[in-house]
Amino acid sequence: MNVHQWVVEAYSRIKNFVRETPLEYSPYLSTKCDCNVYLKLENQQVTGSFKARGALNKILSLSGEEKKKGVITASTGNHAAAVSNALAIADITGEIYMPENVSALKVQNLKQFSNVTIKLYGQDSVDTEREALRLAGLQDKVYVSPYNDEKIIGGQGTVAYEILKQQPEVKAIFVPVGGGGLISGIGGYAKEENADIEIIGCQPVNSAVMYHSVQAGKILDMPSLPTISDGTAGGIEEGALTLPICQKYVDDYYLVEEPEILSALGILLKHHQIMAEGAAGLSVAALIKNKARYKHKNVVLILCGNKMSLELLQSAIDTQA
Repeated sequence: MNVHQWVVEAYSRIKNFVRETPLEYSPYLSTKCDCNVYLKLENQQVTGSFKARGALNKILSLSGEEKKKGVITASTGNHAAAVSNALAIADITGEIYMPENVSALKVQNLKQFSNVTIKLYGQDSVDTEREALRLAGLQDKVYVSPYNDEKIIGGQGTVAYEILKQQPEVKAIFVPVGGGGLISGIGGYAKEENADIEIIGCQPVNSAVMYHSVQAGKILDMPSLPTISDGTAGGIEEGALTLPICQKYVDDYYLVEEPEILSALGILLKHHQIMAEGAAGLSVAALIKNKARYKHKNVVLILCGNKMSLELLQSAIDTQA
């Protein structure tokens, strides 16, 4: 698997449709952690998260026949918005499956895309994904995975392509991890450019399936507890490409507790006026918890998205009172 090549090809394909997001120096975190901290602001990406990159790379790489048939995916959040945006750009139709208990607001937000049909199925996102996969097979349509696809991984890895242009002397990149698409792309590209760059996976203690799977040497089917970092929560598809890539390129994993994630979101609000989703707090919390290891080094923290409920916003503000 040549992840580096996947990323290079993806960048050429999507560069005119995504933002090169800022790499912002953080005076507060740099002082607090005694290193040079930079924030990669994927919360400012089109559709509000890095997911736009992978979805665009996948959709824009489809054959003419695949485009005619349309695509199917399943998601309750950033991936759904990213796929909808990519379909609109490519003028392709698609179906997005969501659990029956998904919030009405999420459904309403997707209805702005006229070429997307929303289908509700099941009470659990795992059941919803299985149904979408089943129907994609029956209808001979492309299923757009949120992480288990080389085009998705390549697209997400364009984050690293930009980072190395913006800060060539980076020594460590902290990456929120769920299914592993983002860190697979970032690690596969960055490590081939410079093997000395540390790639750090950041997960909540309450849902650290990738960490435990890497430790076990196989994908584990294990339950997750509720977490503020809902964007990284949940299991990993059996046979996912991301496990062997993470085994090869990720140097270490840091697990953080819920209060640490919440405090990190409060820090971003207070000291940077940045509103970011729970998963974005993982990289900030992980560095603060392990700062001694990175003294005087150039460190990049990925802020992966911007979705934040009013309740989470207030809770994050309260940590800084």
